[in-house]
Amino acid sequence: MANMYHEYNYKEVKKHYLKRLLWLVVRETIFRSIVIPKFYPIRNLILRCFGAKISLYANVYSTSKIWAPWNLKIGYHSIIGPHTIIYNKDRIEIGCGAVVSQYAYLCTAGHDINDPHMSLVTKPIRIENNAWVAADAFVGPGVTIGEGAVVGARACVFKDVEPWTVVGGNPAKFIKRRQIRIEDNA
Repeated sequence: MANMYHEYNYKEVKKHYLKRLLWLVVRETIFRSIVIPKFYPIRNLILRCFGAKISLYANVYSTSKIWAPWNLKIGYHSIIGPHTIIYNKDRIEIGCGAVVSQYAYLCTAGHDINDPHMSLVTKPIRIENNAWVAADAFVGPGVTIGEGAVVGARACVFKDVEPWTVVGGNPAKFIKRRQIRIEDNA
């Protein structure tokens, strides 16, 4: 067995350092202070100024914490709920009509546990159209949440979720197929 006690020399390249610092100041002051629900397009314009590709018709709550807007793409009529954490050291794409509920955590980064220096590893996350990541759920690096899929509250997702399925638990497991009721108003 290898020596378990390696000298810890973790190093990470901090590209975008100044942009990230400026974003942090803007996020914690201007972005957070725009709390009136009807003013969400102003928050979206601020995100666009920092490189996000976001529809003006998406709603990103002022209390959400976005690490790097330049790595974020959000489709129209999507919602990023209050107190969500979008740790996007890599790309995160959120489709149209998708919901990421309160306190959810989308994490694109981790560490190589086999490397004695624990080097940073990133993989993109994709949440497809009409999917829902429920309250306090965790979505890990490299995961795709399929179209119309539901990740249950407090679930931890480490593998792709098939379209139109419901998953839950830790680790998330298949619960059932999602079927949308068609209401007949005739």
